[in-house]
Amino acid sequence: MQETIEKIEAMLVLKQYSNLRAFLCEMNEADIAQIFAEMSDEKIPILFRLLPKDVAAETFSMMDTDQQGLLIKGFSDSEIKEVFDELYVDDAADIVEEMPANVVKRILKNTDPKTRRMINEILKYPEDSAGSLMNTEYISLRPNMTVEEAIKRIRRVISDAETVYTCFVTKDDRKLLGLISIKTLLLSNKDERIKDIMDNTDVYVHTHDDKEDVAKAVNKYDLVTIPVVDDEMRLVGIVTFDDAIDVMQEETTEDIEMMAAIAPHEESYFKMSDIHHARNRIIWLLVLMLSAAITGHIIANYEAAFATEAILVSFIPMLMGTGGNCGSQSATLIIRGMSVDDIKLRDFFKVLWKELRVSALMSAVLGAVNAIRIIIQYHDYTLALVVSLSIIGTVVMSQLIGCMLPMLAKRLKMDPAVMAAPLITTIVDAGSIIIYFSIATKFFNIG
Repeated sequence: MQETIEKIEAMLVLKQYSNLRAFLCEMNEADIAQIFAEMSDEKIPILFRLLPKDVAAETFSMMDTDQQGLLIKGFSDSEIKEVFDELYVDDAADIVEEMPANVVKRILKNTDPKTRRMINEILKYPEDSAGSLMNTEYISLRPNMTVEEAIKRIRRVISDAETVYTCFVTKDDRKLLGLISIKTLLLSNKDERIKDIMDNTDVYVHTHDDKEDVAKAVNKYDLVTIPVVDDEMRLVGIVTFDDAIDVMQEETTEDIEMMAAIAPHEESYFKMSDIHHARNRIIWLLVLMLSAAITGHIIANYEAAFATEAILVSFIPMLMGTGGNCGSQSATLIIRGMSVDDIKLRDFFKVLWKELRVSALMSAVLGAVNAIRIIIQYHDYTLALVVSLSIIGTVVMSQLIGCMLPMLAKRLKMDPAVMAAPLITTIVDAGSIIIYFSIATKFFNIG
């Protein structure tokens, strides 16, 4: 990548614009957008204007919001119209949604009425809905069309459609009847009717369905595109697999951030200010720090145990760490299972029973290994028994908490990732201390 950037910059310095245009045209639009992200602001408009219209529009849709805003500010009205006329409507709507009001006004002013209407149609839906994600540029066919008529229609409208691999069959009132692939059309007799060769479909999403559910449906049914219908089963748009992949990536990033106790955000790491970074992290850190005071209070109640058996203190980090790790493992597996619909809320007791069995096996191994270590190192069988029993209790408790909390969050309509590693670790720390010293006070007769 660095070698390519240096070559481009050298051609810019030498003003070899025709060679530079040819060089850029040989590249994929995603790679061009990535190169633009590494270039200085004053060079981006020069390079962008060298691109052909269709390449420029596709590259523009893949650039980050700051660079898009920079270009729009330097665009003439005709350039704005050229770019947005080439964009697919869902990409145009995404760009409009991120721009300041004055820029949006200028964009909409320079788009044709049809495009403006479709952009506004998408923008009226909730941000996380299928309606906000869909593209209204699809190919629709009528059931009584012949294959020959259908192919003629596809040729006529193909330049405006985002995908041609799947065409949708609708009534005159746009009610969805089925779908047909371009492969089926090409392999069928030209006189056959669409209604006789189409596939009836019961796989669709509604405009207000959550976009994460849309992405799951695309993945589950291995679709290239999925239809979006309104409450009256009228086809209003489609969601393509590339948009579904973007949603999956966003949701995965959000879950990772929440599992690390970081408030979700959309900006990239380097573009976010230091204050914004701190603000996203500090709230959960404060909550976890203050909640750790509970563990400290519990430990303070067992001062007598420390005084009698000082060696007990040295095992606290190991117990708390083991418990936190077990709880995090369990929570991660459950969150992942729920995200891919492998685990349902109705599976609560089934999951609980499975985790109980797994934790019994794991705790037995961990307890046995630890007992052997303590006997070899300290020659104290009572201490080995106390610590090993504490490990068994801690592992079982942490595994159960790790599987229950994410499912409880889901039941309460919260993001399961909220109940992940940091919060589980804090709860397990307190629980492991209670288990440990409850067992120790019994075996060492500490009052």
